[in-house]
Amino acid sequence: MSSTSASNDLPERQISDDELRALRAPYEELIGFVPPRIQARTDIGSRIDPELLRLQEQVRLAAMYPKCFDVKTAQLMLFGILLALMGDAARLHAIAARRAGASWEELHAVVGLAYLFRGMPAANLGAEILQKLIQEEGK
Repeated sequence: MSSTSASNDLPERQISDDELRALRAPYEELIGFVPPRIQARTDIGSRIDPELLRLQEQVRLAAMYPKCFDVKTAQLMLFGILLALMGDAARLHAIAARRAGASWEELHAVVGLAYLFRGMPAANLGAEILQKLIQEEGK
């Protein structure tokens, strides 16, 4: 089956524009934009399995905003976890941590913590992320 005919089989969205905007709004609030992967997941989910999409977002919000941590602390932790996993989404959580008030010193300290358990690749990735964010903020 060609990709054209496969895309023609994709159902229409099963949720309203308002609901889709509401599902994406926490990303806008946290990092200032909706990342492409999130746009793709919410688009496909809204067409194929909107209930799963709703559940994913409900669980994400519950886990992302624990009552015992402020947003900055949670985002610094997620930045470190993703650095240790060498995940490219570490950048998004560094942005979120900055938006929540994290200093460059705090972000660099997280890079150091990730380095302890993941080594030089995490240190390099973390430094690259910080350098790019510093450049972007300077524009």
